[in-house]
Amino acid sequence: MRNIENSEHTENTAENPVVERDLELRLVLSPERSIPVPARLGYRADDPFAVHIAFHIGSEHPVNWTFARELLVEGVFRPCGHGDVRIWPTKVEGRSVVLMALSSPDGDALLEAPSAQVSAWLERTLRAVPPGTEADRLGIDDGLARLLAPTAADDLWLRDPWPSDESQDGEL
Repeated sequence: MRNIENSEHTENTAENPVVERDLELRLVLSPERSIPVPARLGYRADDPFAVHIAFHIGSEHPVNWTFARELLVEGVFRPCGHGDVRIWPTKVEGRSVVLMALSSPDGDALLEAPSAQVSAWLERTLRAVPPGTEADRLGIDDGLARLLAPTAADDLWLRDPWPSDESQDGEL
């Protein structure tokens, strides 16, 4: 079995880096018991606001979760989130960990991730796309400008197809 703790890479494709890291999380079943869950953290510059986590639970199809990168960045330092995703730092048996509480209609899970590995991966995502520059990656402003730019056909739509019954220049 390969050591997933050391499996990480950054793939630069056409100015859209992908930052991934395989690591072992712990699914907390009770205060005394947890089981290992292989997972992959993923970040794509073409989806700059989101982080993706795939949990490989021994099936052909991993369970995937996507949530805000900002939520994970904040959760490394202080409790944050509500609803489906809540994240907070803590210590377990002297180790610094990040806990992630995930809720869905299929059930709830509490996962423990090693803080150092998550923080190192997050730093790589922040270097790939610095905070505050995410929207630039999406090209929303350029897309809106193209969408809203006037065209020759706009003149046809702006003309009144039925001339007014009112007389011009004061004529009756």
